[in-house]
Amino acid sequence: MNIDFALILVLGTGITGILWLVDSLWYAKKRNKDTAAIDEVKEPILIEYAKFLFPVFLIVLILRGFIAEPFRIPSGSMLPTLEVGDFILVNKFSYGLRLPVLNKKFVEIADPERGDVVVFRYPENPSIDYIKRVVGVPGDKVAYYNKVLYINDKPAEQQPDGHYMVDFYQYMQLDEQYDDIRHKILINKMYPAVDFVITVPENKYFVMGDNRDNSRDSRFWGFVPEENLVGKAFLIWMNWDPWDKWPQLGRIGTIIH
Repeated sequence: MNIDFALILVLGTGITGILWLVDSLWYAKKRNKDTAAIDEVKEPILIEYAKFLFPVFLIVLILRGFIAEPFRIPSGSMLPTLEVGDFILVNKFSYGLRLPVLNKKFVEIADPERGDVVVFRYPENPSIDYIKRVVGVPGDKVAYYNKVLYINDKPAEQQPDGHYMVDFYQYMQLDEQYDDIRHKILINKMYPAVDFVITVPENKYFVMGDNRDNSRDSRFWGFVPEENLVGKAFLIWMNWDPWDKWPQLGRIGTIIH
């Protein structure tokens, strides 16, 4: 079951704020008047909780809704950039400010660029968050031939960079670069190449996982609509995969490229 924390925060902020406001405008004055002879008037427990929780809900809502939101990486589709168990922070204002729950943009800031690692609501089930790398922006011609990425007919440069073990399987690690964008990817020679060529429509993005042969991405379900964007991943603040038992302290503070 996917928990909608944004909805919980909005409801929590609204309910506690309304309780506090209504009590302040009407019931608090009546209590003070009816108990004028008593030095100290005790508030109802519900109002005490509302006054305590309202600023907590509001601060978390602002931080999580408009500044940065934490996510945990559950799969290896973005290896070697992101590992299973990485806890990341996502910049929520990189691509404009959106209303929580409604996800409607009300402030334009910038658009995703090629190479950005983005979190978005999965087009086939928007209640699920996905993370991939943008390889095609609106108007781009994106092609993939023999496991080489082409952007507007220009091939990405790939340089061998050793090997990478994933679940006892050896992958080839490559240093991939197109224009000034450079990052590492994984290729499994045992998997056949799936070639394609496509043009990215307006207000949509083509995304792929860095673990090219083990990623369910735009090659399988299509483009990411602009309205599905959540934000840009920028920092690993913790790594803890329960299967490994111990956190990998060396990944703390890693900037995501």
